[in-house]
Amino acid sequence: MPGSSYVLAPMSYVLPDGQRPVSYTFEPPAGIPWENATYDLREVAIHDARQAEQEPQLEREGFELWDAPTSVKNFMDHEEVRSDYYQEARELALAVTGGKQAYVFDHLVRRRETRQATLSFGRRAESGLAAANGRIHNDYTEQSGQKRLGLVIRDLEVMAQIRRYCIINIWRPTHNTVLDTPLAICDARTVRQSHLLACDVKYPNRTGEIYLSRFSPRHRWSYFAEMQPHEALIFKQYDSQFNGVSRFTPHAAFDHPHAPLDAPPRESIELRCLVVF
Repeated sequence: MPGSSYVLAPMSYVLPDGQRPVSYTFEPPAGIPWENATYDLREVAIHDARQAEQEPQLEREGFELWDAPTSVKNFMDHEEVRSDYYQEARELALAVTGGKQAYVFDHLVRRRETRQATLSFGRRAESGLAAANGRIHNDYTEQSGQKRLGLVIRDLEVMAQIRRYCIINIWRPTHNTVLDTPLAICDARTVRQSHLLACDVKYPNRTGEIYLSRFSPRHRWSYFAEMQPHEALIFKQYDSQFNGVSRFTPHAAFDHPHAPLDAPPRESIELRCLVVF
């Protein structure tokens, strides 16, 4: 119902079957499927965080929304993104977290698949852009979160001084208000380690590791209705501190049941940043 504090929508949980899940970001070898996992669509309530009694916080729920206009005019221009947007993101990351240093290490522009297409793992379309990712996932695991520190910071003296760091995702729409396939975020306080299942992600030159999530009735889902390009959603993907802070925040795109039929396909940019405290 438009204006309601929540919507009901199917979310794509992994269904464990004894094998390690693998997903490809490029066309796999002949006979190999793009994804080998089975997914369990569960209808869940996704709450509009704008109507929450208490504004979500990064260190508590694992996410928060900032009004953070950008100077970037063309997110398809990699040079403009890497120079201007990366600097904006570093400043935003430090303001949100209170960290001492922030390192942006990658970004990805997505465009939603043709309307009514099934949300997948977000494989690239003919346009070269990644599609919206409808599989519930967290970008880092315990292992890959620890590994990322060494990939970002190569100076051993700097490394030796680090006592805590986290990896955050900064997500924003690049065009138009998001009516179609918003991003749903799971409250980190409702996620247990036992809900998470490590998955290999195959890239042309490497294999990454992320978490998929199995279903739990404990999960509480939220989204920010009608996000606009001047807004940025910041959410936690890993934290080296084990207690007292959010650590993993599963998320996925979902088909909004009340999206207008003529809503423009969602276009967005996500950027990952390692913050040192």
